[in-house]
Amino acid sequence: MNHMTGKSSVTQTVAAKLQDMIRSGELQPDAKIPSQRILSERLQVSRASLREALLTLETLGLVRTFPARGTFVVGEADRGGPQPWRFDGRYTILDVFQSRLLVEGELCRLAAPHVTAAIADQLEHATRQFEEAWTADDLVAHVEADLRFHRLIVETAPNAMLRDLYRSVRDLMTESQRVPIPNTAVSRMQSSINEHRSILDALRQNDAQRSADAMRSHIRNTAACVGVSL
Repeated sequence: MNHMTGKSSVTQTVAAKLQDMIRSGELQPDAKIPSQRILSERLQVSRASLREALLTLETLGLVRTFPARGTFVVGEADRGGPQPWRFDGRYTILDVFQSRLLVEGELCRLAAPHVTAAIADQLEHATRQFEEAWTADDLVAHVEADLRFHRLIVETAPNAMLRDLYRSVRDLMTESQRVPIPNTAVSRMQSSINEHRSILDALRQNDAQRSADAMRSHIRNTAACVGVSL
């Protein structure tokens, strides 16, 4: 089951390519990234997809854009610190985490009775990829595995209206899952992995209340990584 749209799939591929260029040293720390025109031609993608990929990498703390100067690879000295939140004109990150607590908690509760062995295996696979990508310092793949885990739960829930509500704000939900990454300590990430496993265990047991409680606990703890108290 793959619910990634064509647009997000292209963005993900471009973000992964750029991350590889940074990790390989092709794009050096503190170096300015080539212009979007040059880079889009080089990678053979549209400028729109490239812009979205760069925004993804900026949220993950790998690049930083400065007005009138361009986009630069983040060096070791500049890692961490508050990450940009690109929806400030519409919603705060607190708004998004409060909404996730309500919507994802309920979707998880509703999904639980419908989680088959096959769906549980897909969730297990996403959880393994989530952990392995973090260990490999592959932040793009790490976040994608996280998104896949949450989407699988959403798509398993039988309430079509809540599923559509989630999809209508997917960009906001997705961004809130990326923002904590640069400031997540190793110990907190291990806790996050364990929280995914707690959610999965409850879903395997088709335990609706425990699944919802585990999801809400996970969202609260993730929000805390960006200074949001729920």
